[in-house]
Amino acid sequence: MHTPDYQGGSIVNLMASILAARGGRSAYPPLRLLPPEEIGAVTNLVLLVIDGLGADYLARHSPAGPLARHALGTITSVFPSTTAAAIPCFLTGDAPQQHGITGWYTWLRELGCILTVLPGCPRYGGASYRQAGIDPARLFGLVPVFQRIDTPSVVVAPSSIARSDFNLALTGGARVLPFESLGGMFRATATILREDRRPKYLYLYWPRLDTLGHQLGIEAPATVKHLQQVEQALTDFLVQVAGTDTLVLVTADHGQVDTAAAGRLDLAEHPSLARALVMPPCGEPRAAFCYVRPGRLDAFRDYCRSHLAEHLDVVPSEDLLAEGLFGLGEANPRLAERIGDLTLLMRGSNVVFERLPSEAPHVQIGAHGGLSRAEMLVPLSRFRA
Repeated sequence: MHTPDYQGGSIVNLMASILAARGGRSAYPPLRLLPPEEIGAVTNLVLLVIDGLGADYLARHSPAGPLARHALGTITSVFPSTTAAAIPCFLTGDAPQQHGITGWYTWLRELGCILTVLPGCPRYGGASYRQAGIDPARLFGLVPVFQRIDTPSVVVAPSSIARSDFNLALTGGARVLPFESLGGMFRATATILREDRRPKYLYLYWPRLDTLGHQLGIEAPATVKHLQQVEQALTDFLVQVAGTDTLVLVTADHGQVDTAAAGRLDLAEHPSLARALVMPPCGEPRAAFCYVRPGRLDAFRDYCRSHLAEHLDVVPSEDLLAEGLFGLGEANPRLAERIGDLTLLMRGSNVVFERLPSEAPHVQIGAHGGLSRAEMLVPLSRFRA
């Protein structure tokens, strides 16, 4: 089990270093691997987040590639180790302890539903945030990084999400540039870097590796090939922007593990567990937050320990909060109600899920959200141009 290192070794601490280097402040200590004074004087500071790129995965599949050759070291993701919880860390500088977003499926008591947070619609489908008359900026009450620093900022994001309700709520204060392809992301960035000599901060997000991992498996040949394509595109980009006084930092939000059929636990096959829940599990298939009916906690725990002990650990969610897995310091007032009563932490590469009647059967091969080394450890590389 690998837990987040919020004392100076996580993606939140990376953001603390970036904030300090650009005139902002963070409640978290800076990253040990990257003190703010080492990056403060550069004209252009670029952070590229490659969704799904684990540190061990990079070491296995591209040990001599540019990301490995320019590696500063390994840092941790956050808990849960998933896009929905980690990307808000990059966009706000805060840990889940403060931003309160705890997974793809998050129970929002104030809306009375389980929300798919990034698309912004109820799990069963329907209207997104603004279509439903909800302002996500007011709903979450978070302050974007781009409003906390002294230099102009640019967010370079896939066109499919660049101007989504959620993305716009957390990119306030930044110029948003959509792109359609890997090459398009780097071309848009190169154009911005050459526009003028003013100091700038650019945040780039590339999701395709994670998408392929879910669809095909993170170890699939096509996924591994895509990593090579990303590294080649990055290498070409660095040549294009040579001489712009640019520092490029490359990291990830989390890694992935490949699941197998024997390790996919469907609650439909464990009806006594499903009946003990007030609602379907929230969070992630690798870290499921369970809301248990009154009087059923002991029975729920006993069933997990007697029938599923080799597949998972069942832990009081308040213990994870007390142990600091979500972050340090004062917690978001909504955090406790968003992590349920008990958390199922999956062993090995197992996952747990429950489908709604509206959800078609589907299998994601690659998964994340848990505390394994593969999911929790991500690389950090540094390039100068």
